[in-house]
Amino acid sequence: MKKIDTPETKAEPNTFEAWVNVLTDHQMPIFLNTAQGINNVMSDEKKGTMELASVILQDPNLTLKLLKMSNSAYYNPSRQKMITVSRAILNLGSEMIRQITLLCSFFESIKSSTNKDHAAEEIAQAIHAAFQAKALAVATHDPTPEEIFIATLLNHIGKISFWCFCDKQGERIQALIKQGAYTHEEAEKAVLGFKLSDLGGPLSKAWKLGGLIEEAIEKYPLSKNPRVGLVHLGYEITQALKEGTGSKKYAACIKKIEALTKQPEIKIIEHIKHHAGLAAEIVSQFGASDTLAFAKTDSNQMACGHEPLSQADKQQLQFQISQEISTIINDKLDINLLFETVLEGIKRGIGMDRVAFALLSPDKQTLHEKLAIGWRKGNCNKIVFNITNVPPNLFFQVLSGSRALWVKPSTDAGLYTVHDINVIGKTECFVMPVFPNNKPTGIIYADRGIGKQPLTDEDFNAFKYFTQQANIGLSIYRMQKAS
Repeated sequence: MKKIDTPETKAEPNTFEAWVNVLTDHQMPIFLNTAQGINNVMSDEKKGTMELASVILQDPNLTLKLLKMSNSAYYNPSRQKMITVSRAILNLGSEMIRQITLLCSFFESIKSSTNKDHAAEEIAQAIHAAFQAKALAVATHDPTPEEIFIATLLNHIGKISFWCFCDKQGERIQALIKQGAYTHEEAEKAVLGFKLSDLGGPLSKAWKLGGLIEEAIEKYPLSKNPRVGLVHLGYEITQALKEGTGSKKYAACIKKIEALTKQPEIKIIEHIKHHAGLAAEIVSQFGASDTLAFAKTDSNQMACGHEPLSQADKQQLQFQISQEISTIINDKLDINLLFETVLEGIKRGIGMDRVAFALLSPDKQTLHEKLAIGWRKGNCNKIVFNITNVPPNLFFQVLSGSRALWVKPSTDAGLYTVHDINVIGKTECFVMPVFPNNKPTGIIYADRGIGKQPLTDEDFNAFKYFTQQANIGLSIYRMQKAS
């Protein structure tokens, strides 16, 4: 069909290549950064819980949503309270956290979209299809059902990206569909000159989503991989339910599943209904329950906005994370989890932008990043702090004693060397030596060097408390190792 062109569409891309370029470069930054960050961590065997937590903790909204989802009945049936991202990863596993994080970041990406309702509808369908496909993977004894879930969730990434970004062109597509003379694909071609599903392949390659995700987007229906078939069968189920349980499409879908899983029809129908309900429950957590009209739920909606924590809320969160640290110390002490939780407590509980735990080098000339949250740096770049005594810089100063320092450029300008300024900027900061058994081994550093918000006495006191817990825990750990 001939592409429809009017002056009102000229502000938006007007070719397939232009749409690919715009979506690749500018669209869904929260989702894209999160998806790529998680993929980078999970594909590197040397990276662990803290690196995964760091990707999530970059965004406070995402962190709050993930923790709420992690504590929901579906993901946490034992109802073991999880206060920190590190604990959620430890309890649920990195694959499950990846799934939850992508769900949350999808909805974060649509908050500012013009066609918010349609974008939410597309995402809700993707979530529903992902639940159905994962259930099929379990029924067919697939070795990694979570991978099927992720591949299904991202299978319509081209459509979702378009609806999160488009303006007038999206409205015109919907108007043509409502007239009843066009199918969805016909309307897309009439307005754009291409199908929205065509965007998925170039975007998945540009965003390096890889593996089963790309195969299910690019090679269907030619792929002989049965796992690709499970991905698309998940979407077939959602479409069949839209047409109704009395439709020919629904009956054909049931027969296909029956042949695939060898399960009786009644059990298949029960499973489809159950997983439709689960999807609706998850979607409702984001305030979008109306997008899955076939499976309503009374679950409480999650507020989409994010307000800065009040002082009372901060103190409550600090208390909760402090209790978590005490539990770690009194339990079979996991030293990595201890420092991950301390850094998360400083980052979230105090509201710092950047936090780092760095260890002293053997020659005692530098401090090398062991854990870090909030730093804008390349994936392979580790933070290195220099220690200089002529003249003494802030890191030499803090390692010379046993107390936390609150360093301010306005009064302590001489403590910032050129190297320090290149690494942290000329930013006021908190620094505490890590000194188990009175022997300095490293430092914990924190600042608000990104948002530039001022530090307060209350912040400094909370910082000192968290870092003292770290020192106590490390001393106990050393004693346990020695005994």
